[in-house]
Amino acid sequence: MVTAAPPLVLRRAPRVRHLGPHWYAAVMGTAAVGSAGAVLPRHTGLLRTGCATVWALSLALLVVLLTARALHWTYHRDQARAHLLDPATAPFYGCLSMALLAVGGGAMTVGRDWLGVPGAVALDAVLFVAGTVVGLAAAVAVPYLMAVRHRIEPGQASPVWLLPLVAPMVSAALGPLLVPHLPPGQPRQTLLLACFALFGLSLLATLLMLPLVFARLIVAGPLPLALTPTLFLVLGPLGQSTTAVGAFADIAPGVVAAPYDRGFVVLAVLYGVPVMGFALLWLAFAAAHVGRARRRGMGFTMTWWGFTFPVGTCVTGAAALARHTGLAAYDWLTVGLYGMLVAAWAAAAVGTVRGLVSGELLAAPRTAPAAPRPVTGRTTSDAVR
Repeated sequence: MVTAAPPLVLRRAPRVRHLGPHWYAAVMGTAAVGSAGAVLPRHTGLLRTGCATVWALSLALLVVLLTARALHWTYHRDQARAHLLDPATAPFYGCLSMALLAVGGGAMTVGRDWLGVPGAVALDAVLFVAGTVVGLAAAVAVPYLMAVRHRIEPGQASPVWLLPLVAPMVSAALGPLLVPHLPPGQPRQTLLLACFALFGLSLLATLLMLPLVFARLIVAGPLPLALTPTLFLVLGPLGQSTTAVGAFADIAPGVVAAPYDRGFVVLAVLYGVPVMGFALLWLAFAAAHVGRARRRGMGFTMTWWGFTFPVGTCVTGAAALARHTGLAAYDWLTVGLYGMLVAAWAAAAVGTVRGLVSGELLAAPRTAPAAPRPVTGRTTSDAVR
């Protein structure tokens, strides 16, 4: 019997055939370490240089991943379409948007030390526009596919479903960095209020989805071990929305008329304080689940990157509350959460490097062997034929 040669597309760029959109989470987590370090209450020149270096690494990772994913779509379009039609994978397309936005925002916070302000603004403007467009497309397309194409059971609800809905919130939080670089008047006001609209879009969509995730945990029990780290994804909209309202309050004076400028300052505290409180509750809840999963043998998977970016948003959210309340407690919270972020990033980075070296992370997914067919008169006769 002669075996047919593999299709040409399988012989081209075979290493990227199973490179899914979840890999952008590594870019997000790395950028978060650099950007979040810039908001610490006390930082030295050495820390600033270290944050800029980590941000540069995230930029390099983004370029590499964009190239690899372009090869994936060029030579393995069948697999790319399969990812879109897979309810477990499609939500990760929101990570592309957040990776673009995180690297762009990092250019404005720490990357400008190396790029200069004009270079940082230009890079952020390009990545912000691209990331926002991709994020809005994902926020519409992924839930649409979930409703009309995917076949989902109630017990399959997952925190991963939040990913495409959080992407507009990242735009809302990082867009204000560009406001001062626009002409005064209508351009600045338009961008600020557009970011506020993105805040509302993402917040309300998250409020619709989060009860499904919590109900699944209560009714169907804990997530599978490999998916347990995704519980940290719930921190994303909580920390990012707190960061966003803090950014609105920072930039609103002189951009929007009174009394709305003061309204943003009031919102930063009256919204941010209770939401950060819930974020800390969820952090303890998720950490307890992860501890349970580790005791039962949870090993490294790419879901460990879920420990990074969401915690990074809580760092920037706590820093925003420290600015607007003047409470030292939020400064200490910022430092503590940043220490957790760095430890999580180191664990995820080491696991990823090991998986790449071994080839395990880019290998085809393992499938369970098919169950043997029962021996009957029909199957016996089929075997003889």
